[in-house]
Amino acid sequence: MTLIIIIITSVVSVIAFNNKNLFTKFSFSPYFVKSNKEWYRFFTYGLLHANWMHLIVNMFVLYSFGNVVEQYFKIIFKNNANLYFILLYAGGIIFSVIYDYKKHRDDIYYSAVGASGAVSSVVFSSIFLYPTGEIYIFLIPFGIPSVVFGIIYLIYSAYMSKKASDNIGHNAHFSGAIFGLLFTVALKPNLILAFINQIKNYFF
Repeated sequence: MTLIIIIITSVVSVIAFNNKNLFTKFSFSPYFVKSNKEWYRFFTYGLLHANWMHLIVNMFVLYSFGNVVEQYFKIIFKNNANLYFILLYAGGIIFSVIYDYKKHRDDIYYSAVGASGAVSSVVFSSIFLYPTGEIYIFLIPFGIPSVVFGIIYLIYSAYMSKKASDNIGHNAHFSGAIFGLLFTVALKPNLILAFINQIKNYFF
């Protein structure tokens, strides 16, 4: 499923790079969602990206963590694994912009694109399922336990969201991450015990 999502998203994004009408029609515009009832934008914006770098980074992260989540889902949920993975990703797309919809629904100039919120959902589902996995970032020569990375990521996203000093959708990142955690817990609440045990065994 991860590879299928990457292919679909990449194809639509590349087409939209050279098609301004499609880009405008599919982007997330709270104002037009409210005024024109274009609710489809809650989903289609996740198929678009601002540029090649935006697309490549999101799809690389999705590929890296999506395969991990799929493997765990297949072991835990068996025949329902693909369905739950799709719901995780699609739910992340929608949930990650609910806050921005409420905040910007009267702002005709606000728009957003990108699968970052959905990707965050997948990343944090992976962190919950495998909290002691190591994540390597930038030039740091050692791996950071994924649960530690997750905590730092949430704090950073919340801080940058309040600061609002760049054009990155930190609200979507934070919201998507929370959705990924809650959705995975809701699917199988007793995974919380496995999460706690993994942390205990790793740190203590």
